[in-house]
Amino acid sequence: MPGDLPTLPPVRLPSDAELARDALAAPLLARAVRLARWAGPGTRVGAGGELVDEQLPAAAEVLGLGDELTEGDGEAYASEAWRVAVDTGLVTVEDSDEDAHGRSDEDHTAGRVTAGPQLGRITSGSPQDILSLWLDALDVVFADATAPVLDDLAAAIGDDGEIDLESLDWDPEAEAEFLEGVLGNLYLLTLADGDAAEGPVPLPVLAASMIVPEDMGDPTDDILEQVSEAMMRLDDQFRLLEPIGLVSYTPVDEALMAEDSEDQANGSTPSIDAEDVTRYGMVQLTPLGLHGIRSRMLAAGVDAPAVGDLADKDAHALLDGVAHFPELSARAETEQWLARRAPAEAARELLAAARGTDPGAPLRRLHCQQALSLVGAEAEPAVREVLDDTELGGLARVWLAELGAGDVPPPPESMIFWLAIDTIAAQLDAEDEPAELQELVESLVGRHRGFFDAAWRVDHPATAEVLEAMGRLHRDRTASKDARKAAFKARSRGSA
Repeated sequence: MPGDLPTLPPVRLPSDAELARDALAAPLLARAVRLARWAGPGTRVGAGGELVDEQLPAAAEVLGLGDELTEGDGEAYASEAWRVAVDTGLVTVEDSDEDAHGRSDEDHTAGRVTAGPQLGRITSGSPQDILSLWLDALDVVFADATAPVLDDLAAAIGDDGEIDLESLDWDPEAEAEFLEGVLGNLYLLTLADGDAAEGPVPLPVLAASMIVPEDMGDPTDDILEQVSEAMMRLDDQFRLLEPIGLVSYTPVDEALMAEDSEDQANGSTPSIDAEDVTRYGMVQLTPLGLHGIRSRMLAAGVDAPAVGDLADKDAHALLDGVAHFPELSARAETEQWLARRAPAEAARELLAAARGTDPGAPLRRLHCQQALSLVGAEAEPAVREVLDDTELGGLARVWLAELGAGDVPPPPESMIFWLAIDTIAAQLDAEDEPAELQELVESLVGRHRGFFDAAWRVDHPATAEVLEAMGRLHRDRTASKDARKAAFKARSRGSA
């Protein structure tokens, strides 16, 4: 996972019940469960708990992996599913020199198989139990995905039949870190716009995100070769990760890779044509995959929020929490928070939390106003209670006007200017598009003659900072100069 432990955009996930259904439907876990229910004391296993070769055809038959697969594939799938069943506790293999029928290790029986502690949870466990089991299965598959490839292992087997791990060009920690980074980048690309991406990510894009330096212009041939090698490794890994339900994956077109190999043999570096990019593999995290990667990130100490995390928190936590959420995610989070509270109670709690002179207060007030718009007219009594409040009176009048309420008292001039400074401070903190903020600044100055003569006197913690920003943003040179002068006056006033 990313090493600097960043805060990520919030992810919108289905309910635990829906995710648990997806987990049980994942082909690999479903096969592991089926084998666990089939297995018993007569199941023959090796010293490592693996099914013996003579047992694999029966296991493949139980899974229905027969005629439609290439010879040997069904047994390979059965072996993989059995390993998941053992490692997740769906079955238990107890060491035994001799089983109930008197068969010894020489008869290929190295343990006694019984139902594992996790098997009962498939039918009686909670959604959280199912998801915990699935995460354990994901760990098993992740370990397989970062293991050396079979060709490397075959070459490392010595005369004694043992694998010489030191002879392998394989660093398990580096392999795991690389795949974690790839999955973290895929997670970020999925949430780039604050919600699930519309489609899959091309494998070249994902590989390049790990290989190509951000400040590099045109990649060198060496970098392109590294990207190509990473793509092929990722192709193998995503083929393994798809059956557990983590991703939806379209593999690399083998015919296309053969063409690239021919190009390389001719001394040319293959280029990825935009029209052919889908042939180089396309990958997309499933909703279950988003849950899985988020769980791994949280375990690694990364702040990876999900919409709904703040539903049980107080209003201050909500307004601070959604401060830098994308718009759709902020609205969804607020709706979940409001759904658990009576409208009038929620409105009063939001208004109380919006008060303050700390740096985050202006943005809290902005999100308070947006949250109140979701409450609707039932918030009106609570909003009218703060009409005379210095910090909330301007917000309250704007909200009431947008509601179409009557009998709203006009604000004093001091409140108008205080609200203007507070609004721009909030927008600066929200890091809105410069063009939109520029339009807001020029609109405010245009509507109020002598704006800067009054603005520098506003008793707001952000007055000087806002006026300096207005000087940078306003395109009229005279207005820009007036803003900078006003900022200087505000600072001098503050230090007096």
